[in-house]
Amino acid sequence: MPGNTAASLYAKERYEFNKLQKRLRRLAGQAIADYGMIREGDRVMVCLSGGKDSFTLLDILLKLRLNAPVNFDLIAVNLDQKQPGFPAEVLPNYLSERGIPFHIIEQDTYSVVKNIIPEGKTTCGLCSRLRRGLLYRHAADNGITKIALGHHRDDILETFFLNLFYGGTLKAMPPKLLSDDRRHIVIRPLAYCKEEDIAEYARIRDFPVIPCNLCGSQENLQRQAMKAMLRDWEKRHPGRVETIFTALQNVAPSQLADAKLFDFAGLESLRNIADAAPERGAGLDILAL
Repeated sequence: MPGNTAASLYAKERYEFNKLQKRLRRLAGQAIADYGMIREGDRVMVCLSGGKDSFTLLDILLKLRLNAPVNFDLIAVNLDQKQPGFPAEVLPNYLSERGIPFHIIEQDTYSVVKNIIPEGKTTCGLCSRLRRGLLYRHAADNGITKIALGHHRDDILETFFLNLFYGGTLKAMPPKLLSDDRRHIVIRPLAYCKEEDIAEYARIRDFPVIPCNLCGSQENLQRQAMKAMLRDWEKRHPGRVETIFTALQNVAPSQLADAKLFDFAGLESLRNIADAAPERGAGLDILAL
């Protein structure tokens, strides 16, 4: 009996994992198709930070490539920022064992950030700018056509509300982005995937996740507040988070207030006077109702 119970539990866990894996693959594949993220002959640089998201991204892309309708290369790239205690051997060992082409960029951005940002202040802004510059330079020097990041649906929504509440702008993280210098295309294949699914997938796959000592201990960041807010909304109103994400895909510029995005001043030239004029007696009919 104990043996049968253990076998039954294993079979159930395996079934649930297969469902989870298929869901992540389907959602990533859908995002790639919807936004034209990967094309024939692309050299895709997967930015592997050592976190659960980037590990999952690499794993899912490797599986999707097996049956993809186009041929593309995957290259894992990690930026060793020289944080104290960073286990530099973990990622090379993992990637070598799996036979995945990779490159490690070694640059002491940790000291730069620590020297510039006062203790206790948020380091993410400067840290991300430094990382982005180094990754863009590597991409330009090595014929990379797409830069893949592990941001997921929750990251996108948290960024949207951060910009809304603190930045006074309606913007988030687009699934596909052209860099400001128009030289690089950044893609986020996990844009449709939920963080909780990614966390569970990473747990089951037992990725050698490396915590970020630079910013991982900063629990009082504004992003943490956004994460808690979304989690609370979803708990009290299931489906709300998904609805908000759908709204980001259904923008109506004429119903907002950005005069640079929509020509409000020119509406008069579009108005059809004859069609717009109310029929005789229409007002009285409305009042009669």
